[in-house]
Amino acid sequence: MELHNLKPAAGSVKNKKRVGRGQGSGRGGTSTRGHKGAQSRSGYKRKRNFEGGQMPLQMRLPKRGFKNPNRVAFVALNLDRLSDIAEKYSLTTIDLDTLVKNGIVRKNDKVKILANGELASALTISAHACSEKAKSAIEAKGGTINLV
Repeated sequence: MELHNLKPAAGSVKNKKRVGRGQGSGRGGTSTRGHKGAQSRSGYKRKRNFEGGQMPLQMRLPKRGFKNPNRVAFVALNLDRLSDIAEKYSLTTIDLDTLVKNGIVRKNDKVKILANGELASALTISAHACSEKAKSAIEAKGGTINLV
């Protein structure tokens, strides 16, 4: 076997269909595109989700829901979590920079303190929002809360 003897397997290679080369070819005239209509024209491209003029599925389904553009999403931190953070990193003040630096929240997150759990010691906490119960629990332990 030499390179000049190589041939593809029988039936694996077909000739390309040559359209628009006259009536004698059997594929002249409309060149396999049928008669008239958008699909017979050059430059035709079917729109995404086009269903042949039938009302598309996404338009047949009802609209649902509402997205409030004024909604403020907070990252909730409970008192027991703050207590664990203070213990782990040996902190007495917990502010947003500390939380970001230690990977607890992201830079643009808004933080809200919630009252689940108990504080082990007095902490100075800085956050965007705080519940009334959490505020009273922090002040009961001798700590302070600053809203940014």
